[in-house]
Amino acid sequence: MKYLGLIGYPLGHSFSKKYYLDKFDKENIQGIDYDLYPISDIEKFPELYTSNPDFYGVNVTIPYKQDVIPYLDELSEEAKVIGAVNCIQIKRQENGRPYLKGFNTDAYGFEQSLLPFLKLEHKKALILGNGGATKAVKYVLDKLRIPYQVVSRTKDAENISYADLTDSIIAQHQIIINCSPVGTYPNIDQCPDIPFEGIGPGHLLYDLIYNPEETLFLQKGKARGAAIKNGFEMLVLQAEKNWEVWNQ
Repeated sequence: MKYLGLIGYPLGHSFSKKYYLDKFDKENIQGIDYDLYPISDIEKFPELYTSNPDFYGVNVTIPYKQDVIPYLDELSEEAKVIGAVNCIQIKRQENGRPYLKGFNTDAYGFEQSLLPFLKLEHKKALILGNGGATKAVKYVLDKLRIPYQVVSRTKDAENISYADLTDSIIAQHQIIINCSPVGTYPNIDQCPDIPFEGIGPGHLLYDLIYNPEETLFLQKGKARGAAIKNGFEMLVLQAEKNWEVWNQ
């Protein structure tokens, strides 16, 4: 039996575990298990793969996407630039020593799910929130040469605050990406505090949240004629990319 899993803390409902177990069942993939490993301290991470030589891949979630990097032997190019890892490939060297390489497949998932929605009028982006997910989004926008402005709860040298937003600023940024957790189930009656009056049919609203399927943020954008997209496809795409990484 070979083993894959997700580390983070705490770990509640997991998209990853259900996705991979369903995938193994549907595609008749045998001899592989995927489980959750809620570790309270990142220092406990090596115990997973040193105690089990058949452990060959890991997903990483909050709060360890950056903290796990010192434990890795190598980073992929995108993980180096982003400075965060959500997928780790574990290979055994000839002497049996594990060799760990970190990837950021969030960026791949976001880019591939965004591209079909981009139009010529989508020239600038607003990123709502400055948490861990923002790093991958910024990387993709830089790659696509789409200028962006981050909106954070606190204004600083690089970021503006929600209080700074005006209808005019919203109108000038045709892509608005919610990287904050505001609006996630069960808080479905909440959304980022932005002036939706500035949104029109030329806008694209993308919410990394996938539960609920249509957040209040997306509902309000849709009501004003904007194109909308949730984060479910991004998750599926990054999950399939992880599978490719682990089995290459």
